[in-house]
Amino acid sequence: MSSAKTLRIFRFLDELDAFVVTEEYRELADYLHLAEWTPVVWIGRLFRLDNDVGEHWFDNWELREERAAKSNAAGIHEEELLIIDPDRFQDGRDGPCHDALQRKRFWTDVLRSLELSYETLFDEARKANARIKDILPEEYLPDLEDRIERIGSGRFPKGANLA
Repeated sequence: MSSAKTLRIFRFLDELDAFVVTEEYRELADYLHLAEWTPVVWIGRLFRLDNDVGEHWFDNWELREERAAKSNAAGIHEEELLIIDPDRFQDGRDGPCHDALQRKRFWTDVLRSLELSYETLFDEARKANARIKDILPEEYLPDLEDRIERIGSGRFPKGANLA
């Protein structure tokens, strides 16, 4: 599989100043069991220096609650909102080197443009599947390679256009 084939992860909602996971990525993450409590937990771990604290990169419930009425009016449940809190993107150990506004702009730009290759997504799915085999056997996908092949050949069963 060529690494040239990519998938956009986030969609930015200007009116809410927040992101949601794209439908295409959400379906793929569910199908390959990449989703934990959100489909982007594993990505957050990488963004936060590849450690478990990264799973909390969008734990900002107070910001979601502030936008609840507006998001619900737009047909989006506030729990789906992924809001950049610039203070969560600095740890104070040797800085910060930028002010909160610059961190927010930078991470907004990064997430707006974030696309991951199918190769990266498939490798992560394989690793996650191997980790859960003995821990959560009911979540293990013995047919993971078949699922990957279906996606790679354009035969994704849920009808999403992942090509």
